[in-house]
Amino acid sequence: MRSSPPSRPRRRGRALAAALCVAALALLAGCTGGKDRVDQLSDTQYRYVSATPKGEVIAPADRKPAGTVTGTELDGSAFSMSDHAGDVVFINFWGSWCGPCVIETPELDKIYRANEARGVLFLGVAVKDVEDSTKAFVDNNDISYPIIFDFNAKAALQLGNIPMRGLPATVVLDKQGRVAAVFVGAILAGDIDPVLETLLAE
Repeated sequence: MRSSPPSRPRRRGRALAAALCVAALALLAGCTGGKDRVDQLSDTQYRYVSATPKGEVIAPADRKPAGTVTGTELDGSAFSMSDHAGDVVFINFWGSWCGPCVIETPELDKIYRANEARGVLFLGVAVKDVEDSTKAFVDNNDISYPIIFDFNAKAALQLGNIPMRGLPATVVLDKQGRVAAVFVGAILAGDIDPVLETLLAE
């Protein structure tokens, strides 16, 4: 006996779920076209075009302002990038399920602890993760910089429509809140140190 076809409401539900899935994948998909690494939609909006070579920064004259990232930290406190004006900021998109991320994150924390007093902020953005898993990883590895749970990577859109080609990925802001670099993939101390020193010296 043949089963009856799915009802229209069920089909619509599946279509909506598929559309949401495509949208989420688009957010995490790469953007490789274009000659320039940045594009300006307006005087105050940054748009990602392609990644910055590791260890390098975008020339100051070519940097565009980033939007303000807000969110809720794992302890429930509110986070706003506007509270960190004047800092050099590394925004790291990661997940506890991501192999390179779980290796990179404790190393980032060492760099943060060594440079926090110099006006450096690291912010972790946990993407496509389970909140309990995120909290367990942070606690077990004694990660000291702020972490916000952001399942759908809303922070990437707040920054200025920065799609992720994969995790981990790191966006670096200079003291003026402009995007100075977008790194795709894991970064090491040797990649971070020259960027950090360059931006702190500006």
